[in-house]
Amino acid sequence: MQLMPLPNRILNCGNLKLDLSTPHVMGILNVTPDSFSDGGRHNSKDMAVAHAKQMIADGATVIDVGGESTRPGASAVDVAEEIRRVVPVVEALSKLDVVISIDTSQPEVIQAAVQAGAHIWNDVRALTRPQALETAARLNIPVIIMHMRGEPTTMNQLDQYDDVTHDVIGEIQQRVDDALSAGVKEENILIDPGFGFAKNAQQNLRLLNEFYRLNGLGYPILSALSRKRFIGEALNGADAQDRAVGSVAAHLLSIQQGACMVRAHDVKQMSDAINVWKAMQMAV
Repeated sequence: MQLMPLPNRILNCGNLKLDLSTPHVMGILNVTPDSFSDGGRHNSKDMAVAHAKQMIADGATVIDVGGESTRPGASAVDVAEEIRRVVPVVEALSKLDVVISIDTSQPEVIQAAVQAGAHIWNDVRALTRPQALETAARLNIPVIIMHMRGEPTTMNQLDQYDDVTHDVIGEIQQRVDDALSAGVKEENILIDPGFGFAKNAQQNLRLLNEFYRLNGLGYPILSALSRKRFIGEALNGADAQDRAVGSVAAHLLSIQQGACMVRAHDVKQMSDAINVWKAMQMAV
């Protein structure tokens, strides 16, 4: 582990801006019946919007709306169904002063969501679906390129690495190069090492310990390890609902190593931890 500064950059999100020199909390809003931690809890529009408002009050500056679960073994969702789940929530959230991210791999879904008021494309499949690269370039919005191998149904069998951090960096670089070649602007790219995606517990922990190495790619970094299985394993098998403190600790370690955004279920706890960290920074 090495301490790293946060990037001195502004991320343009439509008419909103995010100063990436300070850590941001991306609140998770799953409008799905089957997400691993909170599936079914917010899958009506009113419930989803109420939860988003609470996360904003708790300190979230970004709300990440997802209409398809990407938990291990999750089955695919029809594009029309994903749009039906996501777009009404985005339309409601667009009236609030918050950046809206969309957790999808489908070009049709992100296009519909952007028309409804969304700002960021958070793609766990790193723009590998047909027409995804072209869509990202045309929409000209920030995109988060995440590392994964295979699909949620197969990724747990694809965790063979010579050096997990080195290999993840190389594979992210390839996806970034593909995005740049397709016309995605450099200033619109963020990266995510993909904790829990095609990585076992020890690999996730090593990636966390060597998170600082991701800064060498030169792009703002999202850390998204909230309630992941490897956190539970480090906590003697704690259930997903009992991983808040472990998730906050690991996210704070990410921030100290250069992550300017963390994707969290437990927004209040995460925001409190960041505020203590920022107060310490100010006192130095």
